[in-house]
Amino acid sequence: MADIASITKLREQTGAGILECKSALDEVKGDFGKALEIIRKKGIKKAAKKEQRVTTEGRVGSYIHTTGKLGVLVELNCETDFVAKNEVFQQFLKDLCMQVAATKPIAVRREDIPVPVIEEQKKIFMEEAKGKPVDIMEKIALGKLENFYKESCLLEQPFIKDNTKTIQDLLIANIAKIGENIKISRFCRFEVGDV
Repeated sequence: MADIASITKLREQTGAGILECKSALDEVKGDFGKALEIIRKKGIKKAAKKEQRVTTEGRVGSYIHTTGKLGVLVELNCETDFVAKNEVFQQFLKDLCMQVAATKPIAVRREDIPVPVIEEQKKIFMEEAKGKPVDIMEKIALGKLENFYKESCLLEQPFIKDNTKTIQDLLIANIAKIGENIKISRFCRFEVGDV
């Protein structure tokens, strides 16, 4: 039988319902880590089912740094205007704006990065690995390219408030919590002197 403190903690971390948290904890005989994993897997399944739904509503969020020298706009879409006004949705949008301001991503997802940029990065990484056997050079370059994606793609970045989660993890958790498809459409980051 799951205790109330564990149920509350699991609910706070996942946003799942009380019964879902209790059920997960009961299933794994109170092991919090395993229960957390069960809830996350259920959230991924829920998000996958909603992935193809059209997201024509949403909001544009903004952030202006206190110095006035940095600004961010993020477009976050959902299925209904009702959800766009939801507190959870609004908080996620604020978190995304702060993330973009702090981490300088260049694209939402890998597929959005222009091919010439990727090719240039590959060239740089191959040059850095020069002098090693070709197969080793390629492995090094691929590893560095993966790190480039994790730094440059918003969805792959660790969340600035909790680096154990990526923005993709947060997106999935919010889809599960809200019950609608949510998509990060685009963002724009302006910084004085940055061309």
